[in-house]
Amino acid sequence: MSVLVFIDLVDGQVKKAAHEALTYGAKLAAQMGTTAEGVVLGSEVGTDLGELGAHGVAKIHQVSGDGFREGDAQVFAKVVADVAEATGADVVVFSNNTSGKAIAPRVAVRLNAGLVSGAVALPETDGSFVVRKNVFSGKAFAKVSVKTAKKVIALNVNSFTIETGDGKAEVVPFQAEVPASKIKVIGSNKTTGKVSLTEAEVVVSAGRGMKGPENWGIVEDLATALDAALACSRPVADAHWRPHNEHVGQTGVAIAPNLYVAVGISGAIQHLAGVNRSKVIVVINKDPEAPFFKAADYGIVGDVFEVLPKFTEAVKKVKGVA
Repeated sequence: MSVLVFIDLVDGQVKKAAHEALTYGAKLAAQMGTTAEGVVLGSEVGTDLGELGAHGVAKIHQVSGDGFREGDAQVFAKVVADVAEATGADVVVFSNNTSGKAIAPRVAVRLNAGLVSGAVALPETDGSFVVRKNVFSGKAFAKVSVKTAKKVIALNVNSFTIETGDGKAEVVPFQAEVPASKIKVIGSNKTTGKVSLTEAEVVVSAGRGMKGPENWGIVEDLATALDAALACSRPVADAHWRPHNEHVGQTGVAIAPNLYVAVGISGAIQHLAGVNRSKVIVVINKDPEAPFFKAADYGIVGDVFEVLPKFTEAVKKVKGVA
């Protein structure tokens, strides 16, 4: 009996969301009176996996090979399920990100396990197994009772605090049969040099209130001052002012940063559905009746072209940046 955590990689580096999942898995294992272990797939790992023991996991199973390069969720699910069965894991933890959403349900089917996606807290394990999760695009919470012998949990990104200690994990090779992928990747376009929106602590987003792409410089200045990721509303992406990978909202990227600054965005329900899990929301808009103000923790009514430069200068002054 143990808790197994899937360690998500990007270009050989462990994602921030995986550190959250490892902390969550270790806490859950302690709560259940068992141990937490991790599983990582692939040979191209640019991280000392043993250091991940600082989150509380005792052992990390590494499945090497080139069969994971295509990112085939079917292949990943098969191997993770094999590791879970071999290690006797009762609970498998994923991040509820793009890869987790593709792999976790498939692992649940293979293990005949109950699945809870979008978890935001540790389960209640006193005689039951009840998980709190987001529902209705983050507008409400639900408590889901899982009664199957095995369970799969997908943890929402930025919903659990990363904790570290002095532990060191034992890294052991795991021999698994890796099936041939049915997917062939013929090309990929990767964004580089930018903070990932799904893992960003701070996000600065702008909408049609900027009037055109030529005015985006003042948004970028604020993002730079705050060490933030850049985002935009759907109309901006549709108008090709900004790339579609920056579009946040129900039909774009769903995010949950510690701070979300919305500039010149009215706050349509579809946009709110993708950002309402942000811990603090700051809205800057010249329309005092903009719907976004109802969801904001802080609001500034004013012309963004006057407010933003002053906001940026204030941030720089606080941070001691010239």
